[in-house]
Amino acid sequence: MSVLRANLLAGRRIAISGTLGQTLSEALLELDAEFEMLEVEQLPAEEERVGEWARARAPLTALVHCAAGSFGDGGGVGLDGALEEAWAVVREVATGALIESRQPGKVVLVAPRPDAGPLAGATRAGLENLARTLSVEWARHGLTAVAIAPGPETTGEQLALLVCFVVSEAGDYLSGCQLELGAVR
Repeated sequence: MSVLRANLLAGRRIAISGTLGQTLSEALLELDAEFEMLEVEQLPAEEERVGEWARARAPLTALVHCAAGSFGDGGGVGLDGALEEAWAVVREVATGALIESRQPGKVVLVAPRPDAGPLAGATRAGLENLARTLSVEWARHGLTAVAIAPGPETTGEQLALLVCFVVSEAGDYLSGCQLELGAVR
C-alpha cells in the first residue's frame, strides 16, 4: 500500500461486512484506520441486531459491504440474497450510526466478480443502482455511496487499494457511481 500516503485513514472508523479478506484488513491497519467486522449470518432475522451493532459502535465514518459471500454461486437465489443483504446492512448501519453522527459518511458496495456465477452481471447492476439511489436520497445527510465492481483478474491488493482510497478524504468527491476494476469479459 505504499502508493497511498501514510496515516491516510487515521481517525476513520470503518464497519466492514461480507468477505473482503485479509488483504483489506492489512491495508486498513497500515493506513491507521480503525475498523470492525460486522458478521451477518441471516437476514432479515438479524436486521435489528445489525442496527444495535451499529449504534454501539457510533460514530462510524464508513461502511464497506462485500456482496460476494451472499451472492454465493449465483442464480436467482444469489441475486436476491446479495441485494437483500446489501440493502438491509446498509440501511441498518446508516440509520444506526452514519446518519446519526451528523458527519459526512460513506457507503461502499463491493460487487461479486463478473464470472462469479449466473446473474453476476445483474447483481453488479443492482448494487450500482443502489449506490446511485442512495447517493441522491442520503446526500442531505452527508452520505456518499459508491459501488466497486472487480474484474475477473482483480487482485486482493488492487481491490483493497481502491477501497482505501474511496473511504479516505480523497474519495469524498465520488458518489453515485460504479468503479470498475479491469475488463469485464
